[in-house]
Amino acid sequence: MRVVFICNAEEKELGRQQASGSCPHCGGKVEAIDVESHWRFCFLPVCFNVKRKYLCTLCSRRLVLNQ
Repeated sequence: MRVVFICNAEEKELGRQQASGSCPHCGGKVEAIDVESHWRFCFLPVCFNVKRKYLCTLCSRRLVLNQ
């Protein structure tokens, strides 16, 4: 008998806004994007997260904030 787990992750963009600073690669402006994600297991909601991602508007690289 083989058990198969079906997991699904959905992401939805909530909003965009300009962030402070500049891209270290090309010097472009940085944009902050709020993303809502839902993890589902067999159509049952398991996890709900709201994250903030940073992107460069010129080179479209995803930037990571180091603290």
